[in-house]
Amino acid sequence: MDGDTLYSIGELARRTGLTVKTIRFYSDRGIVPPTDRSPAGYRRYNVDAVARLDLVRTLRDLGLDLPTIRRIVERELALPEVAAAHAGALAVQIRVLRLRHALLTAVAERGLTAEETDLMYTLAQLSDDERRRLIGDFLDAAFGGLGAGSAFAGVRRSMTPEIPDSPEPEQVRAWVEWAELAMDPDFRAGMRRMAEEHAAEQARGDTTTPRRGLAAVVRDRVGPALAAGIDPASRRADPIVAALAAHQAHVLGRPDDAELRRLLLARLESVSDPRRDRHLELLAVINGWPAPESLAPALRWSVQAVRVRMER
Repeated sequence: MDGDTLYSIGELARRTGLTVKTIRFYSDRGIVPPTDRSPAGYRRYNVDAVARLDLVRTLRDLGLDLPTIRRIVERELALPEVAAAHAGALAVQIRVLRLRHALLTAVAERGLTAEETDLMYTLAQLSDDERRRLIGDFLDAAFGGLGAGSAFAGVRRSMTPEIPDSPEPEQVRAWVEWAELAMDPDFRAGMRRMAEEHAAEQARGDTTTPRRGLAAVVRDRVGPALAAGIDPASRRADPIVAALAAHQAHVLGRPDDAELRRLLLARLESVSDPRRDRHLELLAVINGWPAPESLAPALRWSVQAVRVRMER
């Protein structure tokens, strides 16, 4: 385009792809003023109007309001500063939209009632301080007063959800479900029982060397049996049950008798609470960890194998 050439509003519309009405609107507000007017009073624009209209269209697409755009094109405001402010505002809007999307998806997937939806929204909206208090209350309820040793300190760390500043929708949904679990008195009581049993076991006998937990023994002993398709009621399961009982007898410092088998069954039933597995799955999603291995099948197998032998 020739820098000295003046263009009518219709020609400017054809060159920019904007409507005559839009250009006239911007012109009336002083954002893209005419360079001159024809003897008949029609507006005329030079080549700079094309560049200015392109900038205005871009800024409008980015969500800037017209008064701000006018100040930018008049160089009263620095575009980088305005862009930074709007980027920050958009980041907040994006977080809100992602939260809404996550909550609505959860409501649809779980078929929640209005009351459950209200609770979910409240939990998702908790401040950082409120989240920390909820997490601390749960961990204290489960592990408080059981010793300050490195074992329980490590367990507390592994049980602590750390939701990121900009969570993915599945992390928001996982956090809400985790919080619901953490506030459930029955789940808290179950976690407390497991922690107390573990603490009592650790306090018995030789404490100079680390002691493997029952869950680890179940994983190592029962996992292969499951893979091999061994029936928990069959004779082939006898040595596996004997190994579980021997482990528990060593931990408790007592012989493998009927009472020991009763205690073993109670311990296995306590550890096999499906909410425990779900709790670990939710923690992994929130913290971005790999999905944990589920011990539920092995624990169910163990419970059935021990129970059937007690009933014989």
